[in-house]
Amino acid sequence: MSRVIIVGNVSEDPFAIDVGHSFGQEADLSDIISLKNFANGEFCPRFISDEGDLTQIGSQLDGAIVVIVSVNSDSHSRQSLAMRNFLIARAAKDNGAAKVLLVEPDLFFSAQDRGPRPDHGNTAHPRDIKDFKKFDGQPFSSLMYAQLLKTAGVDGVITVHNHSNSVQDVFRRTFNEDFENLEPSELYAHYLLHSDIVEQGQGGSNLVLCAPDKGAVEFVERMHEALALPNVGLCKMSKERTGERKVEIQVATDSPVPLEGLEGKDVVVFDDMVRTGSTIVKCCQALRQGRPRRVLFCVSHFYSSEEGRENMAVSAIDEILTLNTLPTILNRDTQGRLRKKLVVLKIEKWIARHLHEYFDRHVGRLSHDFYSVDMSSKNPRWQPLALRPNR
Repeated sequence: MSRVIIVGNVSEDPFAIDVGHSFGQEADLSDIISLKNFANGEFCPRFISDEGDLTQIGSQLDGAIVVIVSVNSDSHSRQSLAMRNFLIARAAKDNGAAKVLLVEPDLFFSAQDRGPRPDHGNTAHPRDIKDFKKFDGQPFSSLMYAQLLKTAGVDGVITVHNHSNSVQDVFRRTFNEDFENLEPSELYAHYLLHSDIVEQGQGGSNLVLCAPDKGAVEFVERMHEALALPNVGLCKMSKERTGERKVEIQVATDSPVPLEGLEGKDVVVFDDMVRTGSTIVKCCQALRQGRPRRVLFCVSHFYSSEEGRENMAVSAIDEILTLNTLPTILNRDTQGRLRKKLVVLKIEKWIARHLHEYFDRHVGRLSHDFYSVDMSSKNPRWQPLALRPNR
C-alpha cells in the first residue's frame, strides 16, 4: 500500500489538521510541509526532508500519494488558495509523488460554471440568449481551474455537494472520471434521526422535506431515501425570478404536500448553498402561511456574509443546519443573531472515512462516529434536555 500524506495549503489549518488526525496520520502537517513566502512575496511550498540526507534529493516522495486539503481561509482569497494548490501539487510531483489528490469541499470557481459560447458548459437545461449574455466577456473559469489543476499535477478531485452539472461534467472529463462529488444526505439524515432538532412522529408522519426550487428536488428525494421513514412528506416550491434579486415563491401546484398539509408539521428545507439568503427567506415565509410547527433550513455551503446573516435572522427560520465546508462559519463571534439558531456539522471525520474508502482501506472506528456537532450556547437546544424550557 502506498504512503498517503495529507497536507493543507495554509499553515496550521484546523480543517486539514483534523482530516489528517481522523485519517490516522501521526505527523503534524507543519512537520511535513513548509508553506513559506520569499522576501518578494512569492509562495514557495517545500516538503520537509532530512537536511543531512543527500541520497533522496528530489525523490523523497517516491510512490507516495499526496492529499491536499483546501478550504476557505480568513487570511487568503480563493484565488490565492487556488495558486497555492497548483504549487503544492507541482512540488509533490517534482519530488516523486505517484499521485496528487485535491480535497476541496467547496470547489473553487463553481459559480463561474459556463461562458458566453454554446460550447462553454454542459448545463442541465437549454440556455437562452439572456443566459449567454450574462457571461459575455467573462472567462469559462471552472474549466480553466480544472485544466490548471491538471497541469500542475493534480490527478483527482473530491468535493462536497457541488451544485453545477456543468462543473461536474468539466471535472469528470478533465480528470478521466477521477472526480467525486460527495453527497451529504447521510450526514443530515443521521442528525435529523438522532437529535431533537425535529419531531419525527410515527414513521416520520410529522416531518416534511421541502425543495425550494426544481434544482433541489433530486437531492430532497435522496434525503427521503436516506431517512428511510415511510410517512415523511415532500413539499415542492416553484420559483419565478422577476429581477436580479427579486423572486416570487409559492408551493408548487404539483407538490405532493400542499400548503394546508404543513399545519403542525416540522418542515426541513434543503439547498446546496446560500449567499444573501433573500431567496430562502422568501421560501420559508411562504411555508409559514401553512402554519407549520417549525421551519428548518439545511444548507451545505453557507457563505456567511453580513447581508446573509441579517436576512436569515428573521423569525421565519427557526434553525439553520449547515456543514463546515466553509470553516469560517465556526467563528461564533462573527455570526451575530444567527448564533441562536445555527448548528454546524463538522465533516472532517466524514472526509477521512471517505479517504479510507477511496484507498480501499476499511476502519470501523469511523462507521458511526463520522461527524461532530458545533453550536453556540445561545441555541436553546444546547442545554441538556432536562434543563430546557418548554417551547
